[in-house]
Amino acid sequence: MGPVISKAVKMPQGLAKASVGMLKMKGLSVMGSCAYSEIKTGRMYLQDHVLLVVLEGVYIVRYGDQEYTVRKNEMVLLHKGIVIKYEKYGEEDSRHVLDYMMFFLKDELVHEFMRISSFPSSKPVSTAPAAVHSVNVRLLSYIASLKPYFEEPEGIQDELIKLKMLELLFDILDADKGLLSRILQLRQQRHTSIVEVMEKNLLNPVSLQDLAYLSGRSLSTFKRDFRKIYNEPAFQWIRNRRLEKAKELLTHSGISITEVCLATGFENVSHFSKVWKRKYGVPPSAMRSRSAAENSIVEK
Repeated sequence: MGPVISKAVKMPQGLAKASVGMLKMKGLSVMGSCAYSEIKTGRMYLQDHVLLVVLEGVYIVRYGDQEYTVRKNEMVLLHKGIVIKYEKYGEEDSRHVLDYMMFFLKDELVHEFMRISSFPSSKPVSTAPAAVHSVNVRLLSYIASLKPYFEEPEGIQDELIKLKMLELLFDILDADKGLLSRILQLRQQRHTSIVEVMEKNLLNPVSLQDLAYLSGRSLSTFKRDFRKIYNEPAFQWIRNRRLEKAKELLTHSGISITEVCLATGFENVSHFSKVWKRKYGVPPSAMRSRSAAENSIVEK
């Protein structure tokens, strides 16, 4: 029995498949309200910057060598383009209820805030590390004002949602200028080695646009610089490296084809099988059967 490998669900895209409340602006999720009573664990790939606010319970976030424990009336800011592992649960003294909100901070919203606010727009030299912040009374009142909207999300106009998101940023400016500075820093990722970015993210379900952001480059510059380093187009190199890792797992581990697919950055088995057959000439199941037969002969 091989290890069970969980899929990194894309957020906020994955909210549509979960039992949560959502508010959308122009079809894009900007807020999610979630309430659970049992312990849940999993993995998420963050497509947008996320401000996580916990109202009841505990939400533990892990990525790389970092871990953040967010408790009642606390929040943490997470930058986009990362895969996080999470553990979330309610505590005994609150009847095991977990209640939290996720705010997806899109670049357009941050630019709009900068346009209408008087907050200085100086460029930071480096990005400050993530930290857990307290939620003050003003922010709690703001969140309470959102609760009725989740009861009838389809009736809320885009303009009102945009205003409420801008209100969030102004409330953060009043509560914690350091946190707001960090939100504004997220607009520009620091320049990072492409090799380093690829080593960390090759097997994550990331797009070329995500990888370009993580390297601090535009998409066109990322593609050009990538080709200089690896001497082939980025999408081709990534696909081949993922398939090589998938072949290793398929022939030397007992995990299922679906788990192999998820573990190597492919988003669905159908696409995985198609590109696999194009490269190796046979479907993944056939190669697994062939490998099993060869191992059986060796054992005899």
